[in-house]
Amino acid sequence: MEARAQARYVRVTPMKARRVINLIRGMNAADAQAVLTFAPQAASEPIGKVLASAIANATNNHAMDSRGLVVSEAFVDEGPTMKRIRPRAQGRAYRVRKRSSHITVIVSDGAAIIKPAKAVKPVKPVKPAKEVAAPKAEAKAPAAKKAPAAKKAPAVKKTTAKATTKSTDAKKKG
Repeated sequence: MEARAQARYVRVTPMKARRVINLIRGMNAADAQAVLTFAPQAASEPIGKVLASAIANATNNHAMDSRGLVVSEAFVDEGPTMKRIRPRAQGRAYRVRKRSSHITVIVSDGAAIIKPAKAVKPVKPVKPAKEVAAPKAEAKAPAAKKAPAAKKAPAVKKTTAKATTKSTDAKKKG
């Protein structure tokens, strides 16, 4: 059995909340509460409240024992973003995005949840292709081929050397 709790429009950025959610996913519920109590991140407070609510839902609504609960799923979705303006120099205005998030925590008693399977179409058997015996020489030819040699860089032209000698001769005369 599972119980869930959700907090919507929490003023915590989703990226920062996901860092904290990743700490508690798969943990025992009591251990997860202890981790969230002492976690230094600001997002740990609202996530701790959602986890406490999920545990309360499990014990009160579904009569599950709180000592055997496990955080089976925990995720953070992005909520609406409030756009604000920060005044900057020379009359400019920069956009400030105040992000919000939707936090969901699902706890379960550890019993496997069996979901009904979808109807699957039967697969048609594949007919094996007829094998054609190839001569041995043709079979070895592709493996024996070598990769083409790399092209060499073009040689440096000697005309540049003559042009430099002419210019140095002109300087010596002048």
